[in-house]
Amino acid sequence: MEIEEKDNKYYRAKKRVAEIKKFYTSLMFYVVFICALAGLNYYVNELRNPWFLWAAFGWGIGIFFQAVKAFKWTPFVNKNWEERKMKQFMEEEEKANKNNWE
Repeated sequence: MEIEEKDNKYYRAKKRVAEIKKFYTSLMFYVVFICALAGLNYYVNELRNPWFLWAAFGWGIGIFFQAVKAFKWTPFVNKNWEERKMKQFMEEEEKANKNNWE
């Protein structure tokens, strides 16, 4: 039993490290390609019409959500929030059932 638990922890940790590595790889490609697009934009029209910002914004949204997933950043909806809400709903249901029988 203990060996399975250790293996499970190992594979979860390995998966999390892989997600973080994938994020950093994506971030590196993002920076390189956006810089290349900015250089191309400058070469073509000297940034009079900075169209590369549209690509930076769109791709940046994807990078942001990938970071949220990789680093498990959920300040408002985390495990404690789930437990508090479940407890609140159970108490509300208990009160409603209690009031129905009185």
